Amino acid sequence: KKWLNLCFFWKKMALLSQNITFSCTSTKRPVSVSSCGSLRVSKVASNNVFLKTVPSKGYVMNSISHVTSKSKMVAKASYSGNITSTAGVKYAIVVAQFNSLITKALLEGCKESFVFRGVAENDIDVFSVPGSFELPVIAKTLASSGKYGAVVCIGAVIKGATSHYDAVVGASTNGIMNAGVNTGVPVVFGVLTCENLEQALDRAGGKLGNKGAEFAAVAVEMASLVEKVKKL
Repeated sequence: KKWLNLCFFWKKMALLSQNITFSCTSTKRPVSVSSCGSLRVSKVASNNVFLKTVPSKGYVMNSISHVTSKSKMVAKASYSGNITSTAGVKYAIVVAQFNSLITKALLEGCKESFVFRGVAENDIDVFSVPGSFELPVIAKTLASSGKYGAVVCIGAVIKGATSHYDAVVGASTNGIMNAGVNTGVPVVFGVLTCENLEQALDRAGGKLGNKGAEFAAVAVEMASLVEKVKKL
């Protein structure tokens, strides 16, 4: 008897799932579908319609679908930055002197990468600040000058026994981000935040490469992309 009741229950559920309509909130016209599995909507008047499922028993389901015409799903154009720099574009590097063993190596990697990407050495200006905390103010000043296509901030913060690490990392991160957002000029975050000196050395020419080269690559790509966006 329990087995028969179970069969009757699943048969009833199958019939219910095959009798679902979609009620269009903008046209109030019901649109039928074949099943609740692979939903296929037919004869929708609008290209941008919100639909809600309404089973035959009148219980409203908490699922909302958004129907968009196929033409709207295809981007009209696609834009990306270049891997090589446009001739004449200048770049600024702001480097922290604190943890100079690390930052000097990152600086060299950054400059070499700029030259490799077509930037003339005369178009690379380097500015030194005491530490990573001081990077944002100079970066924002340089970005606001209108002389540079992008600014790279280089620093290294290594975790110690106090909370000083968290304060410096938070301040430099937010400051560098705001410098770029507020000026519209790409300001690249090139501050290593490491647990120990070994991690920093690995990323400053060690077994994990030189992150300075990556900072320059980001600067060139973002500078060219911003110029493309401005011309739209």
